[in-house]
Amino acid sequence: MAPSRRDLQLTPLSGDTDAEIGAMEEVRLLDSYDDNDDSLSKIEEGSGDSSSSLRKIQVGITGMTCAACSNSVEGALMSVNGVFKASVALLQNRADVLFDPNLVKEEDIKEAIEDAGFEAEILAEPVTSGTKTHPTLVGQFTIGGMTCAACVNSVEGILRDLPGVKRAVVALATSLGEVEYDPNVISKDDIVTAIEDAGFEGSLVQSNQQDKLLLRVDGVFNELDAQVLEGILTRLNGVRQFRLDRITGELEVVFDPEVVSSRSLVDGIQGEGYGKFKLRVMSPYERLTSKDTGEASNMFRRFISSLSLSIPLFFIQVICPHIALFDTVLVWRCGPFMVGDWLKWALVSVIQFVIGKRFYVAAWRALRNGSTNMDVLVALGTSASYFYSVGALLYGAVTGFWSPTYFDASAMLITFVLLGKYLESLAKGKTSDAMKKLVQLTPATAILIEGKGEREIDALLIQPGDSLKVLPGGKIPADGVVVWGSSYVNESMVTGESVPVSKEVDSPVIGGTINMHGVLHIKATKVGSDAVLSQIISLVETAQMSKAPIQKFADYVASIFVPVVITLALFTLVGWSIGGAVGAYPDEWLPQNGTHFVFSLMFSISVVVIACPCALGLATPTAVMVATGVGATNGVLIKGGDALEKAHKVKYVIFDKTGTLTQGKATVTTAKVFSEMDRGEFLTLVASAEASSEHPLAKAIVEYARHFHFFEESSEDGETNNKASQNAGWLLDTSDFSALPGKGIQCLVNNKLILVGNRKLMSENSITIPDHVEKFVEELEESAKTGVIVAYSGQLVGVVGVADPLKREANVVVEGLLRMGVRPIMVTGDNWRTARAVAKEVGIEDVRAEVMPAGKAEVIRSLQKDGSTVAMVGDGINDSPALAAADVGMAIGAGTDVAIEAADYVLMRNNLEDVITAIDLSRKTLTRIRLNYVFAMAYNVVSIPIAAGVFFPILRVQLPPWAAGACMALSSVSVVCSSLLLRRYKKPRLTTILEITKE
Repeated sequence: MAPSRRDLQLTPLSGDTDAEIGAMEEVRLLDSYDDNDDSLSKIEEGSGDSSSSLRKIQVGITGMTCAACSNSVEGALMSVNGVFKASVALLQNRADVLFDPNLVKEEDIKEAIEDAGFEAEILAEPVTSGTKTHPTLVGQFTIGGMTCAACVNSVEGILRDLPGVKRAVVALATSLGEVEYDPNVISKDDIVTAIEDAGFEGSLVQSNQQDKLLLRVDGVFNELDAQVLEGILTRLNGVRQFRLDRITGELEVVFDPEVVSSRSLVDGIQGEGYGKFKLRVMSPYERLTSKDTGEASNMFRRFISSLSLSIPLFFIQVICPHIALFDTVLVWRCGPFMVGDWLKWALVSVIQFVIGKRFYVAAWRALRNGSTNMDVLVALGTSASYFYSVGALLYGAVTGFWSPTYFDASAMLITFVLLGKYLESLAKGKTSDAMKKLVQLTPATAILIEGKGEREIDALLIQPGDSLKVLPGGKIPADGVVVWGSSYVNESMVTGESVPVSKEVDSPVIGGTINMHGVLHIKATKVGSDAVLSQIISLVETAQMSKAPIQKFADYVASIFVPVVITLALFTLVGWSIGGAVGAYPDEWLPQNGTHFVFSLMFSISVVVIACPCALGLATPTAVMVATGVGATNGVLIKGGDALEKAHKVKYVIFDKTGTLTQGKATVTTAKVFSEMDRGEFLTLVASAEASSEHPLAKAIVEYARHFHFFEESSEDGETNNKASQNAGWLLDTSDFSALPGKGIQCLVNNKLILVGNRKLMSENSITIPDHVEKFVEELEESAKTGVIVAYSGQLVGVVGVADPLKREANVVVEGLLRMGVRPIMVTGDNWRTARAVAKEVGIEDVRAEVMPAGKAEVIRSLQKDGSTVAMVGDGINDSPALAAADVGMAIGAGTDVAIEAADYVLMRNNLEDVITAIDLSRKTLTRIRLNYVFAMAYNVVSIPIAAGVFFPILRVQLPPWAAGACMALSSVSVVCSSLLLRRYKKPRLTTILEITKE
């Protein structure tokens, strides 16, 4: 399993709690995103330098309604010469395209997407105040109009074909697209235009461009105010261009970051305006929220409009014939038709072609691209009902034979479909609640300390090095370090740890966490997209846009679904018509004044309308989206749907020992003297020798000795301890210090040689180890401790026992895995006797030696030979090859950057309980996905035969087109609501882990 290129990176942490949680500030995301694809690997490995010239873009897409749309877009993209890879995320309305700019131009890609018939918009990251330049930009766009996976695939394909676009991913659930592009080749406006030309609605949400600000301006009330503001901008140094939208009050400013900073720019505008204008940096997430709300509101308005026109139709059709006065008016002939017919025709025409225009537009977009989706079915069904009714009226006017009309069926059908889309948009909005909660953690304002004064500024204008004041109960505005004050900080929203963390001077703090008690002054170190919270949000967004392998089946089904349904509808029409012609069923079944054709047509229309591929397209992405958000709120970062799918069938979990099962911080447990020397003198001698060493065991020994002599001056920082110890003057002078890797250390104390290390060091210096000392060392090793032997002036003088304590939850987690049917294995390169002792203590029966150079990776590959899924849990640099080799890599959050890059899961809290959480959540998610598919497939399997009239001869049950529309609308809503049940997921606790049983 190759590591993903867009991953989370954390720096290694010390063992103390404060540092472990505080060091989370180092979390950062790589800007690139990639799928592990064989074709891409071949390009990178076999094309020499050509792979470095490939470009990737990410774009949001509007108009996709099902998997057929997304497949259509992907197909259109892959058909372009020079496009190597194209993938579309239906739920997130995003697309990714990998292409060679030497073979295909951005204009060609754009034309291909436009031909696919979808709208798109570049997705961008939040603006930061730094001056770092980027060779490419990442834009985030909203894409309106997507309705299924087919739309997503179509938009992704179009975006990936654009010249200069390096990456494009589209997500249906969030109606977003993320595009990485070269601003020297293509602009954001070009990407938005491509999305709109494809038939979707697109707009830029945010970008990581460092020289642009989007501001909300208060104080522009008339033309004169606008001219004053434009004059101020024209005079300001560093402003390249600007655009003011006087209707929305949005001001977009492009500036030179080498001349003016974003904060100076805002201050300059407000200062030149003498306080008349109030500026606020617009949060991209705020715009996203308003976009989601706007989509639901738009659907609701359409539904209400259609309903308000359908109600009069209902009265004309059902109520008025029973009221003499109204019936007289309605049957009054006006020209060739009765008044009632004119009214029904007029009302339905408005519903069909004004309110329902979106279905025709989306259907034409799909057909133009050579694909079919839900909109094609709706447009086909409503058009058949409408145009038949019009034809029946005209035929009656000419011949005098008046057949029944079905205007009401067309109107009610559109009404129920719009109701379903409204409910679906509300339900889909709920799937991103976890993400929105993360976004809401982002502080809006901050108190900036300038000299002796203070002022409130927009949090998005904070710059590295700023001094900020945090009041009790307030959010910490940026990642930084405490420079004054002390308090407790609630970091549960980021780390998942509920216990508040003590913060003193030099303690690191994380932006978005809450200051509980005292006032703190902090120095900002990381802001914008470099901050921990921003990177977590970015990682979760990336995971939500990924596709689980199980979704490929749904995409394939969606790509052929609509043609199959249309074929079934034609067979239904022909079958019932032929049956009526040959007298296979009695004429009593026909409606009044109806014909066999009309009778057959109603069955056919119901088949077209009731079959919907939307539920199939939403089954996987909605569940993945909810699961990744839930995982993030529980301290488990999931890097994609493929990780969820693999983790649910894990058979073996490989544990590293040091830092994974153990706390990773050595402590001295015993010190025994085997000479005439007293204990204090012995510890002073050993500490003096080890004071110059940087080894963790050495620091543990010095710490222990200092506690022995000066307990009241204890400190948790090893480096500080050494300096304090030396300043106290209790350490002896040393000379000729030498560190011997794999053996220990040696130096001169009082001109006598002292050796501190293992048996090999003693043997090489002809130091005899008595039997009783050897037995003592063996006892230490059998109790999972390391025995450090000390010799002075040619004689063995004592032994120091050093242990790395197990994590408190290790035993319960191991037993929990066993009960889940997962076999834990410990692989380590430590002393075999010590390793066996640790394994016994934690409850692991299978212990394997890490034999270099292959190490843990070779053990993993041996387990994979029979097809078993293997997970690896590790934290060190040496664990990264094993994390990459494993089917599922889980990096402890306090681990190294390299280890976390290679992992599929990041356990943020450095707690082994989250291994259980990761596997348990993946199992529940896959169960939910399977259930979603059962809902979607069973719905179509049951409903299509009913709509086709299979049971009509026996039960006389007929599903009118309007009722079929209602059922179709509710199908996708039921799937999304099923996925939303994952929001109720509660991760197992130590008290409940043992209640988990094998599935």
